[in-house]
Amino acid sequence: MIISKKLLKEKKISHGFFNRNGGKSKGIYKSLNCGLGSEDKKDKVKENLKIVKNKLSKKSKDIFLIHQIHSNKFIFIDKNFKFKNKRIKADAIITNQVKLPIAVLTADCVPILLYDNRKNIIAAIHAGWKGAIKGIIKNVIDLMFKKGCKKSNITAAVGPCISPKNYNVKEDFKKKFLKKNQNNKIFFSIRKKIIYFDLPSYVRYQLKLNKITKIDMKNIDTFNKKNNFFSARRALRSNHDDYGRNISIIMIN
Repeated sequence: MIISKKLLKEKKISHGFFNRNGGKSKGIYKSLNCGLGSEDKKDKVKENLKIVKNKLSKKSKDIFLIHQIHSNKFIFIDKNFKFKNKRIKADAIITNQVKLPIAVLTADCVPILLYDNRKNIIAAIHAGWKGAIKGIIKNVIDLMFKKGCKKSNITAAVGPCISPKNYNVKEDFKKKFLKKNQNNKIFFSIRKKIIYFDLPSYVRYQLKLNKITKIDMKNIDTFNKKNNFFSARRALRSNHDDYGRNISIIMIN
């Protein structure tokens, strides 16, 4: 489990960014695959989720997960929230409820954990390029502000994700970002006629744009096999039909 030094200072919460080690899954899902949407055996995934929950707290509720769809949608869980068996389609979770671990799943996309230490509100964001360009980060922060959070009290931890040196993209991808804002050209580089995109820097820029200044960037590349994370892009290059998902989690104690 990888932790954020900035979030570790906050004693009212627990959190962690997990790689693929320490689970029960086999084969291409070895071993801590937390993706219920993967083709892994569901009983193994549930065992893995229990392992993660117990690492955080054996006395907490079950981990709350969403059905991620690369959108700008989020859900807010308060005391009146009605839990359902079916996972809600969204890409971020915000809550002020204690002992409720919230988490997002990634396999190259960016996991972001947020905490306001005065209002005691947490958030977990799944920021792929689609969600990031659609404004998922802004939407979550706006809601936190509406709930009384202040920029000076919010800490953001940006977890392991694909590094720019391994994120090659096509020209039409770049055009989408330039159409949104010409200044986005700074997040692209060209090496040997190949275009590369810096997703973690774009996410950090979005956080700063939305007035968040206390940011902890983990700068760990999920594509690099040595780091032991699941990677969708690496799986694709290896001709695998599917891939496991890493989990990033946060909870108010």
